Amino acid sequence: MLLLLLLGSLLVACNESNWNNPYPDSQDEQSILYTFFAERPKHLDPAVAYSANEYSLLGQIYEPPLQYHYLKRPYTLVPLTATTIPVIEYFDKDGKQLADDAAKVAYTDYIIEIQPGIRYQPHPALAKDSAGQYLYHHLNEQQLAGIATLSDFPETGSRELIAADYIYQIKRLASPHIHSSIAELMKQHIVGLEEFSLALAQEGNEDVKNTPIMGTEVIDRYHYRIRINGKYTQFIYWLAMPFFAPMPWEADAFYAQQGLIDRNIILDWFPIGTGPYMLEENNPNRRMAMVRNPEFHLEKYPSEGEEGDEAKGLLKDAGKKLPFIDKVFYILEKETIPYWNKFLQGYYDASAVQTDNFDQAIQFTGAGSIELTREMKQKGIQLQTAVTSSIYYVGFNMRDPIVGGSSDRARKLRQAISIAIDYEEFISIFMNGQGLPAQGLIAPGIYGYAEGVAGINPLVYQWVNGKAKRKSVESAKQLMVEAGYPDGVDKKTGQALVLYFDTGASGPNERARLNWYRKQFAKLGIQLVIRVTDYNRFQQKMRAGNAQIFMWGWNADYPDPENFFFLLYGPNAKVEHGGENAANYQNKEFDRLFRKMRNMENGTERLKLINRLQEIVR
Repeated sequence: MLLLLLLGSLLVACNESNWNNPYPDSQDEQSILYTFFAERPKHLDPAVAYSANEYSLLGQIYEPPLQYHYLKRPYTLVPLTATTIPVIEYFDKDGKQLADDAAKVAYTDYIIEIQPGIRYQPHPALAKDSAGQYLYHHLNEQQLAGIATLSDFPETGSRELIAADYIYQIKRLASPHIHSSIAELMKQHIVGLEEFSLALAQEGNEDVKNTPIMGTEVIDRYHYRIRINGKYTQFIYWLAMPFFAPMPWEADAFYAQQGLIDRNIILDWFPIGTGPYMLEENNPNRRMAMVRNPEFHLEKYPSEGEEGDEAKGLLKDAGKKLPFIDKVFYILEKETIPYWNKFLQGYYDASAVQTDNFDQAIQFTGAGSIELTREMKQKGIQLQTAVTSSIYYVGFNMRDPIVGGSSDRARKLRQAISIAIDYEEFISIFMNGQGLPAQGLIAPGIYGYAEGVAGINPLVYQWVNGKAKRKSVESAKQLMVEAGYPDGVDKKTGQALVLYFDTGASGPNERARLNWYRKQFAKLGIQLVIRVTDYNRFQQKMRAGNAQIFMWGWNADYPDPENFFFLLYGPNAKVEHGGENAANYQNKEFDRLFRKMRNMENGTERLKLINRLQEIVR
């Protein structure tokens, strides 16, 4: 992988300013957020979804038991639907409870208590008649006449969230009929999940609700237990992700009806949750709209944060009931320039700072920091910046016969390309200096990230005059010679080396970047063929292993190095296991050290393992 660390900048229109309002006066009584989407989210089922554009919606609709404190850094877990942080208990193989600092743990139990009185959004799947029977679980064609979308059902219902809904969702993660993105990973951790999946794979068994899992238990209406193998300290972070949000069994019963499937009325299109918003409109060719969930439980804006938050005004809403916004419109915009112009005209409430609008929006101060231009300040626009726990990378498909595998020939080819792609130049041209060339797999702010000479990648960089300096193109060309590709010609065949580069990023704003990549490969005599598809098609190609070299990124699920190294863990390989190892990397030594490192507490021994894992990756 060739990696790049990201910095984020966001411009926000301030409501107090004299801002142009292109929308009708009838909307003035509502608090409405106008934002955009560039590509339709493929999945809105929380068991399957795993992309940033999907999570921007799912995070408002579904509620796992935990969440991150809105203001505190480093990131701090706090209850969401849970009453407290889960009780954690450790056991040996005979079921004897152990001390919290026990060295050998056979099982770990997470006991979670949820708040009573939380209710699902109004939904036809929960609608009942006067006798308490579900109205729409056994629909015939006559009843389906005139039904084209979810809102066409005349009746909706709601019910209380219960512990069994969380257990049901865990079962869905392992169901072979659903194909969850994290199924293989969770089978390694949750006791009995593998056996549950095999039981459901038997012909004729689709009863997710009544097929038991050894490692899960409904204790009572508001308490449930999850048992995992051994000690996996990062598991608690997963309890803050939509994968572990509740799902009522009624939703699957409702959406399983063929008449609804034929009308594309499915969970992936029409989610159901307990969160502050519900999806009112899903028109991927124009817009999506979310409105307040009228059943949303009491949640308040935090009353504490980091030092300086009060001075920034981030605590002025402390204790107020959430959510603040009545409605959110996501409008389709495939290109950044029209989006930016519409932002300036008041059609949108926020905009990222892109290369095309950087000079108009941002200026550098004498101290080397950035601030808004006078034009932006006069419009009442505010600037928000943050270092993101994200990486952006070019990956090699390790299953590919040319760039993949563990031979010296392939390894030296990858190393040569790693040197030739000048990310310092990329950051300067396309990101206006707002990024860091990565020296390893871990992002800043994550345990194990090293700065200075101790943190450089010695295969790509040298430490010169107190700075990391990229090795010369000549050194990359020498690696090409050693790999058997002098001047980009394959010595075995006498043919020019042609490589294929897949990306889901399209549009005129990406053409310059892709042409830049083509020139980077050309330094080594490599002919690079760019293959651009829409993002959903790109994901399909990655799952099938049909990309040779690809461009992708990763936003940290949780603040731990395990969440970055697992991107190269063998059992997470994309093609074989459907996991997030998109490069399909396989290395027994890496896997062994990863398994040892992932469950350790931060300290000297863990840091040694992290450093060794970095070396192997490099």
